[in-house]
Amino acid sequence: MKDGYDEQANNSRSKDTEDFAEERSITSRQRARSQLSSDVEEFLSRGGAISEIDPEVTADPPRKPQPKYGSRPI
Repeated sequence: MKDGYDEQANNSRSKDTEDFAEERSITSRQRARSQLSSDVEEFLSRGGAISEIDPEVTADPPRKPQPKYGSRPI
């Protein structure tokens, strides 16, 4: 016995699969690249600047491990 919920779930999964397949196609990737390049050109034309960060720079520096042994009450 199927109810509306099962059919809706199946339809949403197939739509997700179709959207995912569209994201992986060559034409969709070309569209994304052209959109990105036009966005970058527009950003630069309005006076924006792009900075290059060294690969070893991280946003979240490593922290010293916190001792947690015995921190919970009995």
